[in-house]
Amino acid sequence: MLEKIKWGIIAPGNIANRFAEGLSFSEKGRLYAVASNSYEKAKAFADKFGALRAYGSYDALIEDAEVDAVYIASPHPFHAKQAMLCLRGRKPVLCEKPLAINAREVSAMIEMAQAEHTFLMEGMWTRFFPAMREAKRLVESGVIGEVRMLEASFGFRTNVNAEGRLFDRKLAGGALLDVGIYTISAASLFLGTPSSVVGRAQMGETGVDEQNAAILTYGNGALAVLTSAIRTNTRHDMSIYGTEGKVLIPSPFWRPGKVILEQAGSEVAHFDFPVKGNGFEYEADHVSECIQKGMTDSDIMPMEESLSIAETMDQLREQWGLKYPIE
Repeated sequence: MLEKIKWGIIAPGNIANRFAEGLSFSEKGRLYAVASNSYEKAKAFADKFGALRAYGSYDALIEDAEVDAVYIASPHPFHAKQAMLCLRGRKPVLCEKPLAINAREVSAMIEMAQAEHTFLMEGMWTRFFPAMREAKRLVESGVIGEVRMLEASFGFRTNVNAEGRLFDRKLAGGALLDVGIYTISAASLFLGTPSSVVGRAQMGETGVDEQNAAILTYGNGALAVLTSAIRTNTRHDMSIYGTEGKVLIPSPFWRPGKVILEQAGSEVAHFDFPVKGNGFEYEADHVSECIQKGMTDSDIMPMEESLSIAETMDQLREQWGLKYPIE
């Protein structure tokens, strides 16, 4: 049996807590180290989750020869810089979504990963749940015929906090990069790269998109109808419509546990996939396995697809006139 991959975590915030919890259910990886700009924060996180090493700088974690892979959990604008720091040190990277704030940064990250022959993947955890893998299998099997339309929504309502991550333009806030990416990534998974992208957004008082809607068109005529929001509660399900039926992933599709198959003339079929931990263990196991096999790219969330997704979001923001100060 292969030894478990030793994970290091950069930026021990809320999402890092969830990833560390997921690692406790991982079959192929375990938490080894954590790094923060504050040693005290890193030490508290390490004590909480049983990490053996705590570092007060990212360089120190990257220089630790025992660290096999790094999970980057910082806010959006810091992803590219921190990922490239790891890649220069030949540390495989799992970077929380979005991989970066725009396609230009994503492209630079990919170039470095390829130059250093080092693994890089966007942390779109939804793809790795057994339920989503089954939905993908069903669609590819042809049981619903040719896919004609996909609908997905992810919107929630929270209070405006001008200095909070969700509403601060300096931190690349707004609905699109936070939750809209889930719907765009889902459309990419089932339909590929769109041939055209159109969208509208309602911009809030802090200058970020508080709700948006997008229609993506594909070469075969298929459509993806996507909505996301941080000030509006919406449905959190996803439907994939084919010429012979549909596949439904009930709410929350971004943390799926069930798939429903409807076909003309057949009884509705329900497939349940209980989540064993909090769900982060699935992407952690995938990355761990890729590293154990010596892979430098994922076959489920490949780098070039992350670039395509970033380009789609860039096109939408350009239509909305939304540009972040750091761009």
